[in-house]
Amino acid sequence: MLQDKDRIFTDIYGEKGPGLAEARARGDYDGLKDLILTGREAIVDAVKKSGLRGRGGAGFPTGLKWSFMPKETDGGPVYLVVNADESEPGTCKDREIMRHEPHKLVEGCILAAVGMGCTAGYIYIRGEFVREGERLQRAIDEAYEAGLLGRDIAGSGFDFELYLHRGAGAYICGEETGLLESLEGKKGQPRLKPPFPAMVGLYGRPSTVNNVETIAQVPAILRRGADWFAGLGRENNTGTKLFCISGHVNHPCTVEEEMSIPLRELVDKHCGGVRGGWDNLKAVIPGGSSVPLIPKSVCDEIRLDFDDLKNAQTGLGTAGVIVMDRSTDVVKAICRLSKFYMHESCGQCTPCREGTGWLWRVMTRLVEGRARPEEIDMLFDVSREIEGHTICALGDAAAWPVQGLIRHFRQEIEDRIKRQQAAPAMAAAS
Repeated sequence: MLQDKDRIFTDIYGEKGPGLAEARARGDYDGLKDLILTGREAIVDAVKKSGLRGRGGAGFPTGLKWSFMPKETDGGPVYLVVNADESEPGTCKDREIMRHEPHKLVEGCILAAVGMGCTAGYIYIRGEFVREGERLQRAIDEAYEAGLLGRDIAGSGFDFELYLHRGAGAYICGEETGLLESLEGKKGQPRLKPPFPAMVGLYGRPSTVNNVETIAQVPAILRRGADWFAGLGRENNTGTKLFCISGHVNHPCTVEEEMSIPLRELVDKHCGGVRGGWDNLKAVIPGGSSVPLIPKSVCDEIRLDFDDLKNAQTGLGTAGVIVMDRSTDVVKAICRLSKFYMHESCGQCTPCREGTGWLWRVMTRLVEGRARPEEIDMLFDVSREIEGHTICALGDAAAWPVQGLIRHFRQEIEDRIKRQQAAPAMAAAS
């Protein structure tokens, strides 16, 4: 259970105001000059020691990612890119940060830029986030007016420019190289790696792409100390996390909690429990729509962190917790996700371009009970052929929900097929 003194996002519900004065009253920008002057190596070492892992879905160690940036360059620009596209269904954490605490993101960009030697930063925001974009742009303007962006930030001698860029809201632009392509004005299609963005990124320059929540947590880590952050959660799963709980709970919400919190505790404590009680729970998607669902039997004891969920053959992802009670047609729910991933595929890779449409068509037949029992195994096998065989992880995102459904609810699929096959005989008998 996270104590109030350990919360990073102290105004995530917008009760105090998003402006610079209110942000400073909450402690933002305190000692910014001193933090900048600690230098590049000290900042990266602190982030490494804290154990911070990316909050955008992949969970890659943030400090390690920053250390890939070249220490010496030819004097040209070096970029920080912040992924604020947030198109993962069930996820609304970055939106709350930008809407209510935008200055945490701005300060995080400054300190991340120091740690990587960046000269400029771009925040790529989903175009549908109109009001959030306005709030964030206002925060950037306030920071410039106060001497917290631009040249000689806070009298430290460090120069850094920050820009807000609105995208068109494509899911594929949440993938870091697809985002870079879109930011350059091209079609949002992921790039082959290597070369990695740290060497050839935005406009061919060294770049690092990080999620909004990841960057927004950095100032607190540097201000309070890496040991404080590492002391929350479990080993390799440290710090605090914004969880978005939606679906069949009494009070859907976004809440900051300690990593590794038990799923049941999170739902009961912050959401008033599952609609109809815990025993009415059927399944949960724990990390946004792209990770496999887990049934109630797994939910009873599972902890929400990278390792425990991986051991349960799912993932923390974006921590978008989607709760489904016993009234849910789980086969139809996963079919709907298959349609989403088919629609969002950029079409660049054959397994994804052809496979996502095939998954959706078979899933549609399963929903209607028109498939044959042997097609269930074929569906699983084809999903495994899509998984891991594409440039980016959208193929995995399309395959995993289907795999989770078959793994845990195969009997429900088979019963549906049997009922459909028995229907003509029952109709004739009646």
